[in-house]
Amino acid sequence: MSDAAQQRLAQAGQFPLCLRQLGRCGYQETWQAMAAFTAARDAATGDELWCCEHPPVFTLGQAGKLEHLLTDLGIPLLQTDRGGQITYHGPGQVVIYLLLDLARRRLKVRELVAMIEQAVIDLLAEHGVAAARHAGAPGVYVAAAKVAALGLRVRRNCCYHGVSLNVDMDLSPFAAINPCGFAGLPVTQTSDLGVALTPAQAATALAGHLARQLERKQ
Repeated sequence: MSDAAQQRLAQAGQFPLCLRQLGRCGYQETWQAMAAFTAARDAATGDELWCCEHPPVFTLGQAGKLEHLLTDLGIPLLQTDRGGQITYHGPGQVVIYLLLDLARRRLKVRELVAMIEQAVIDLLAEHGVAAARHAGAPGVYVAAAKVAALGLRVRRNCCYHGVSLNVDMDLSPFAAINPCGFAGLPVTQTSDLGVALTPAQAATALAGHLARQLERKQ
């Protein structure tokens, strides 16, 4: 991976958080870099958020079922080591990967999932959009439509992977899958909800909300 712009997202608190802006980068190379970062961590390794966009790609969770790919559009399909079923990544979608030492932060996975969802909910609320969780279906929804998906991997009490927020993208590839394993699940994006944020602006704003959620745990 190329050098990425980085900044200290959380100056205060017991566990500082570094934000890296990766720009547009390949899914597989980013996944491999996350796994390598996590494998090499020690007690002194800081926590990081990686913000990026990916070229078009379908990704399938570790226990995901190929039957949820309904149509071959010629878009690459990668089976990954995150949780969850199938989803789509493409330009105009903000992806933020959370590389966190959960044990050090005394965070349980379910608690972290709720914090990630709340960060998205709070971001949308700032722009007058009411979003919510759906029981049994991780992610964030506006009415029945999914606007953000998430999946995590935990190794040695540290996590990677993260959350994707649909901002201003071509949503049509979602019709070729059962999004997150749910047949007929509608998807939406912030640009269609009247949120006037570019993907870069949305990434910065969401990273700030994620940092605030994590700071509350310190």
